[in-house]
Amino acid sequence: MSEEKSLNFIEEIIETDIAAGKHKTITTRFPPEPNGYLHIGHAKSICLNFGLAKKYGGTTNLRFDDTNPVTEDTEYVDSIKEDVRWLGFEWAHEFYASDYFEQLFQFAIQLIEKGLAYVDDSTSEEIALQKGTPTQPGIRNEYANRSIEENKNLFVEMRAGKYADGAKVLRVKIDMSSPNMLLRDPIIYRIKHAHHHRTGDAWCVYPMYDFAHGQSDSIEKITHSICTLEFVPHRPLYDWCIEQLGTFPSKQYEFARLNMTYTVMSKRKLLQLVNENHVLGWDDPRMSTISGMRRRGYPAASIREFCERIGVAKRENLIDVGLLEFCVREELNKKALRRMVVFDPIKIVITNYTESEEWLDSENNPEDPNGGTRKIPFSKEIFIEAEDFMENPPKKYFRLAPQQMVRLKSAYIIQCNEVIKNEDGSIKEIHCTYIPESKSGSDTSGIHVKGTLHWVSCAHAIKAEVRLYDRLFKVENVAEAEGDFKDHINPDSLQIITGALAEPALAADSKDQAFQFLRKGYFVIDKDSSTDQLVFNRTVTLKDTWAKEVKKTNG
Repeated sequence: MSEEKSLNFIEEIIETDIAAGKHKTITTRFPPEPNGYLHIGHAKSICLNFGLAKKYGGTTNLRFDDTNPVTEDTEYVDSIKEDVRWLGFEWAHEFYASDYFEQLFQFAIQLIEKGLAYVDDSTSEEIALQKGTPTQPGIRNEYANRSIEENKNLFVEMRAGKYADGAKVLRVKIDMSSPNMLLRDPIIYRIKHAHHHRTGDAWCVYPMYDFAHGQSDSIEKITHSICTLEFVPHRPLYDWCIEQLGTFPSKQYEFARLNMTYTVMSKRKLLQLVNENHVLGWDDPRMSTISGMRRRGYPAASIREFCERIGVAKRENLIDVGLLEFCVREELNKKALRRMVVFDPIKIVITNYTESEEWLDSENNPEDPNGGTRKIPFSKEIFIEAEDFMENPPKKYFRLAPQQMVRLKSAYIIQCNEVIKNEDGSIKEIHCTYIPESKSGSDTSGIHVKGTLHWVSCAHAIKAEVRLYDRLFKVENVAEAEGDFKDHINPDSLQIITGALAEPALAADSKDQAFQFLRKGYFVIDKDSSTDQLVFNRTVTLKDTWAKEVKKTNG
């Protein structure tokens, strides 16, 4: 009998709340800011919020935190929705913080009327100085003494567009000597004359995240507001606003964000990579964005499995990207169609083959009992990989060499008899003979060989471009590496092979299909493909080659 999986700390909290009758069911939310594309760190949050709601019979809202009109765009809104759905989740309601702008403004008025908020004319530099230091209390300035009526009038005038950006802010009165600097009269509204992607020019005052977030949760009756650890110091302000306004008592809980090797998890840094052309866009297959991973061929199920395996913790740690790649391989091994593609072709002429061609059966996926077979053409002239032939091989070399035999996958055993060279000494073609009785599936030759090679028929091969993607950074912990993070970009993160030759089945295969190119790795058709030119992206290698390299480097 298998052990029941233990609960994570958030599940323990939820089960305690439900058992105590605090909530009949739960409501969570995923609240991205639409100022960039989602990355694998967001995937962890998506899987957690939607997964908890599913487990406990609750619902999850998708809420866009669109309180900063300068950086936000409808393009990002659309991409976020596509990513969440692609990961396999559907939200109960789609909301925007901008849906609540009027309500949030009235909440701010309530705080003014309670004598808990005031309009401050100080500059941002003056406010920073007046806040003091972690070891010295701050000093509340003279603007905090304004009357309730004056503060209301000024705040309404701010909304009406009477003042320039930065001229005034609205702050709440909490505690200028609090050890938590965020409680030293934090700003909850600022003036920003900017066009908003949804509300247009209707507003020129916008709530700060700390105010909008908690009140949006409360409006939606979110029972468990799950954030990452950097929001721990923000929780007292979250609770204070809800308490003073008497709104629904949403509660915030924090978990460790995802940090992963050879990867950056900052929207700001990802935007830099895009804007400075280090990558070819947000969906570049080397990016840690969900759209990049989708284009690279990562199955959604493998990302969900990865998020399940890393779990939910209270402490920050660095997760090995190899675990994500392992989950990708595990998923693809079950579903990827096997196909043969030669990257660096060298011609083989089978001198004793007299048929014009024949079509052989080859299995689509040995891991799938219902995978079936496909027909592959075999002819007198075929291509194999140049690296699969050696004129002067070392001992225990089991690929093709003079007078040596190998099996061609799903075909015959061949023996190398002669190497034909060009005038410059390079190999023109290799002449071999085949063993007619050695056909795969009905071999009566009695000959046993240790090497099996992939190949394609010369007459039937289709041209393809193959993009071999690798890790974007060459250092394990990019965040702690010295210098600018861009100094550590891996110059070999993309290798393009333009002269690859593929078996013809690939021309008819679905563009949504995953493939294992035999002995090469897992691949997917890229959106740049056309009927004239197939383009494939390598999703992941067959084995963890990086682990081998690290072991070699460490001696």
